[in-house]
Amino acid sequence: MTHLDAAWNRCFEDLGGSRPPPCVWEELQAGYNEPHRAYHTLQHLEECFSWFEQVRSLSRRPGEIAFALFYHDAIYDPRASNNEDESAKLAERVLTEYVRGDSEPERVVSLILATKHDAVPGGDEAKLLVDIDLSILGASNERFDEYERQVRREYEWVAPEPFRVGRGQVLEKFLERSAIYSCPFFHERLETAARTNLERSLVNLNLLADSKNN
Repeated sequence: MTHLDAAWNRCFEDLGGSRPPPCVWEELQAGYNEPHRAYHTLQHLEECFSWFEQVRSLSRRPGEIAFALFYHDAIYDPRASNNEDESAKLAERVLTEYVRGDSEPERVVSLILATKHDAVPGGDEAKLLVDIDLSILGASNERFDEYERQVRREYEWVAPEPFRVGRGQVLEKFLERSAIYSCPFFHERLETAARTNLERSLVNLNLLADSKNN
């Protein structure tokens, strides 16, 4: 049994509900293995759950956070703008049809939608989930650079200049926040590294000077 298999099984123990049939887990894994993905893969899930196991005790509803983590990128098309919405709908269907238990589908949907990263998350559970999802920003130099290459591969259909500008805008928005990480656990461990990584990426994109002069 892999680390993710174990996390999947424990998720439903924490939710106090029935475990979906094996085909549901198989279909979810198949989605994360789609050929157009380079970053939003099972590797990303593995990294998320490695962090989640360290902060599980900080969550009041660990089953809901785990389920939201599993499904937050279940639907991923880099050309689409509604991936989180579609992922949340799928998660809601699975919860309603197979799991039930103590979970509230509306809360799980809200958690998944928080991973749009279009606003600073509200609520302790959403803050924890979003910090886990953003942990890649504070990764080692080697892993962060690999992440940047993976993102570029997912957007290989975008011409170099539009990608350079668009990616720069995404990274700058995180740097503009007073804090990238909302939870003290992540802020203390990853904030400095994340800002260093983001600034280094902007330099590589030839955008750091522009961002500081505007």
